Amino acid sequence: MSAILTLNAGSSSIKFSVYLRGEGDGGGEPEEVAVGQIDGLGPDAKLILKHDGTKAVTDLGQADHKAGLKAILDAIQPILGDNAVTGVGHRVVHGGTGHLAPAVLNDEILTELAGLEPLAPLHQPHNLAGIRAAMEAFPDAIQVGCFDTAFHRSHPFVNDTYALPRKFFEEGVRRYGFHGLSYDYVSGYVEETYPDLQDARVVIAHLGNGASMCCVKGRRSIASSMGFSAVDGLPMGTRTGQIDPSVILYLMDNHGMASKDISDLIYKQSGLLGMSGISNDMRTLLESDAESAKEAVDYFVARVKREIGALAAMGGGIDALVFTGGIGENAWQIRERVCEGLEFLGVTIDADANQARGTESIGTGPVKVLVVQTDEERVIARAVASHLG
Repeated sequence: MSAILTLNAGSSSIKFSVYLRGEGDGGGEPEEVAVGQIDGLGPDAKLILKHDGTKAVTDLGQADHKAGLKAILDAIQPILGDNAVTGVGHRVVHGGTGHLAPAVLNDEILTELAGLEPLAPLHQPHNLAGIRAAMEAFPDAIQVGCFDTAFHRSHPFVNDTYALPRKFFEEGVRRYGFHGLSYDYVSGYVEETYPDLQDARVVIAHLGNGASMCCVKGRRSIASSMGFSAVDGLPMGTRTGQIDPSVILYLMDNHGMASKDISDLIYKQSGLLGMSGISNDMRTLLESDAESAKEAVDYFVARVKREIGALAAMGGGIDALVFTGGIGENAWQIRERVCEGLEFLGVTIDADANQARGTESIGTGPVKVLVVQTDEERVIARAVASHLG
C-alpha cells in the first residue's frame, strides 16, 4: 500500500486527510483512513485527529505552517506504518486562466501561482505556504495542486466577463468562480447516483461560512454566483457578497477608508456577522430571538432564492437543486425557507424528509431536490492517484 495526504492550508488552519491505495492496476479508489486539522496556527495551535472511530486533540503551542506539517506527519506516522506518503494533494484557491485541471507542482508553477496572490490575497499566500512546507516535509512525494477556479473555466464569455474595457478582461479581470472542488465532487456524485440526471441542468448551492452557487450541465460549469474574488455573490459568514461598487467609492470618499480598511470590512466584518451584530454562525442566528438575527437570515435566504432563479435562467431551466456545504447539509430550516415559493420552477419538498437527518432526496415535484455531503478531499486524492498511475 502507498499513502496520499491531502492538505487545505489556510491562514489559521490546515485541514488534512490520509488515504491508502493499492499498488497494482492503478491502485483503485483511494480509501480515507484518517482526517483532521490544525486550528489556531500561531501561539495557540492544536491538532485534531480522527481515526478508527476515535478523536484526539493535541495542544501544539506556537506553530506555523512548517511546524504544523511536522506535527501532522508525527501524528499520522502510527497510522501509516510502513506505507510511505507517495503523493500530496493541495487545494489551491486560484489557478488563474491557465490551469484547467490538477497539475504537478514545481518551482516554476509556484512562482506563477504566487503572481496570482493579488487576485486572492486572503487565500493564495497560505495555500502556497502549505505547499512549500509539504515539499520540505515530503521531498520524495509528488505534489499535486487542485484549483478551485479550474471547474469554472468552461463558462461562456457572457458569464465570464464584466462590462469593462476589453483590456482588463485580457489582464485577468474576469469572473473566476470558486468552490470548484466541491462542485466537481457533487456534480459527479449526482450523475453517478441518479442516472436520469446525466447531462441535466443542475443548480448546486454550496452554503456554508463561505457560500456560492453554480449551474452545471453535463458536469460542466455554466455560471457561478462568485466572480473575480471569493467575496462576490451570496452573503457569507463574514463576507458581503454582492455589493454595488459605488458603495466602495462612497466609503473611500466619505469615511476615508483605505484599501486595507475596505478589505477588512467586506471580507471579515460583514455578511451574517455584520448584519446581525451577533455571530457569523447560522446555527446561532437560527436559535436567536434577536430581530437583527432574523433579518440576517431573511437576507441570506432571499439572496439564495434570487440566485436559483438567475442560474436556472442561465441553464435554460432546472432539473435538480442540490444543497451542500455546512449550512446546506445541516440547516433544514434554511432548505425549507429557500424552497418555499419556488413551486413555479417545479421545486417542492417533503417537510418530514427535509427534517430527517441523512435523507438525501427531499423533493416532491418535477425538479429533484437533493442534500449531498460534499467531499473536496476525495477529489484531491483522486487527482493525486491519477498522477501516480
